[in-house]
Amino acid sequence: MSGQVHHLPCCIKFNGPCTVSQYFKPKLKVGMEIDGLAVEEAHFRGRKLQGTTISLPNGYAGFVLVKNNSGKRKAYDVSEGNSNDWEMKANFDKLTYWNDDTPPSKDDPFLRSFHWFTVAEAVSFSIICS
Repeated sequence: MSGQVHHLPCCIKFNGPCTVSQYFKPKLKVGMEIDGLAVEEAHFRGRKLQGTTISLPNGYAGFVLVKNNSGKRKAYDVSEGNSNDWEMKANFDKLTYWNDDTPPSKDDPFLRSFHWFTVAEAVSFSIICS
């Protein structure tokens, strides 16, 4: 299952199903582009949000995980004291991040955090000497 992922600038103290698509309806602001980012607009609980959709870097994939509380654990989990059992609900290759008061920018901390993928790749690159 493929999903849409939104990173909201707020804390939602609810964990359960809801009809998000019925209430949260982002729209592309036609012709509005900032720092090469296509601006989208949405409203959440009466507050205007501005955001942009970005693709994950090549070679990376995103997953939506849900903690499995079925109570059924495998024998190796019990022996190792591991009580974390997660289930993949969806995968994604792009996500939309939202700002509360400002339009998206290449200087946003969330967007800048993606530069660490490049750093991690450079640091883990093995050099073969002959």
